Amino acid sequence: MITIRPVSDLRNHFSEIENCVKENGPVYLTKNGYGSMVILSMEQYAALTDDVGIKLAEADKAAATDAVRYTDEEVFGRVRARIHD
Repeated sequence: MITIRPVSDLRNHFSEIENCVKENGPVYLTKNGYGSMVILSMEQYAALTDDVGIKLAEADKAAATDAVRYTDEEVFGRVRARIHD
C-alpha cells in the first residue's frame, strides 16, 4: 500500500514516518497537495542503486579493453530503434 503524507509530517512526526518506511516501504511526501519527495530506507535505496554501480563498473572495464567508440547519436539511435520495435 502506498503511504502518502504531507511534508510537514516529516518535521512533526519523524519517528512515525521512519517506522513506516522501515516496515512498509517508501513514503511519498506532498507539499500543497503536490508530490514533493520520497523517503526510502538505506536498504531500499541500496537495492535501487547497487545494480547501477555494478553495471557502470562493468561498462568501464569493457570500455578499457575495447577500442570501438560510439557517438551519442549512434547509441541513442539504437535505443530509440529498440523502443519503437
